[in-house]
Amino acid sequence: MKNFNLRSRQVACLLLVVSILVYGIDYLFTGSFRPIAEGFLGNFAFLPVYVLIVTLIIERVFRERERLAIRQKLNMVIGVFFSEVGTDLLRIFTSFIDDPTELRKRLNVTASWGRREFAEATGFLAAHDLRVDIRHADLPHLKEFLIGKRGFMLMLLENPNLLEHDDFTDLLWAVFHLVEELEARASLATLPPNDQEHLAGDIRRALRYLLREWVVYVHHLKEDYPYLFSLAVRMNPMNPQARAEIY
Repeated sequence: MKNFNLRSRQVACLLLVVSILVYGIDYLFTGSFRPIAEGFLGNFAFLPVYVLIVTLIIERVFRERERLAIRQKLNMVIGVFFSEVGTDLLRIFTSFIDDPTELRKRLNVTASWGRREFAEATGFLAAHDLRVDIRHADLPHLKEFLIGKRGFMLMLLENPNLLEHDDFTDLLWAVFHLVEELEARASLATLPPNDQEHLAGDIRRALRYLLREWVVYVHHLKEDYPYLFSLAVRMNPMNPQARAEIY
C-alpha cells in the first residue's frame, strides 16, 4: 500500500511538471498569459462534464466485467452440480417418464448442434407435456440417491452467486421439496393412487427445471468449453447407449 501511494504521488508530480512545461512552451510561442488563461478556464469548465462521462463509461465497463465474472463462477457451480448430482438424477428421472422416446430424440445433443438446435430444444421443453408415472421405476432408489446428495446441494445454496440465477435456485428448491416429500412417508411400497399422483407432480416439476438447466448448461459448454462439451455429448443422460469411450 505504501509503494502504491508513493507511486501515485510520483505520477501526480510528473503530470504536474508536464502540464507546467506545456504551458511554458505555449507562453514562449504566444508571449502572453491571456490565451493560456482563457484555454485553462475553458478546459477547467469542461472538466466536470469530462469526469462525468469518463466515470459513467468506466462504471459501465466494470459492471459488465463483474457480471461476466459472476456468470463464469455461476456456470462453474452449475457444472459441479451436474457432475455430482444432475446427470445421474436425469437418468433416474427419465425412468419415471411414461414414454421418453420423443424426449430422448429431441435432446439427443450432437457435436453439430448450434444455437438453432439448442433454441428448438428449449422450445420443445416449454411445450412438451412430461407424463410421469412413479410405478415405472424404483422410488426408494430415488429417495436414497437424493438423501445422499442433500449435503452437497445445501452447500450449493450457500453460494452467493446463486442469487444471480433464479432458475437454478428454483431447481434446487424443487429437488429439496421432493426429498422432503419422500422422507415424510413411512413406506413407498404401498402408496394410494392420489399420493402417487402427488409425488408424480413433484418429480415432474423437478424434472422440468432440471432438463431446462441441462440444455442451457450444455449450450454454455458448446460456446465456451468445447472439450467439456465433447464429454457432455458422449455422456448424454438422455441417451441410454451413451459411453465415455470414443470408438
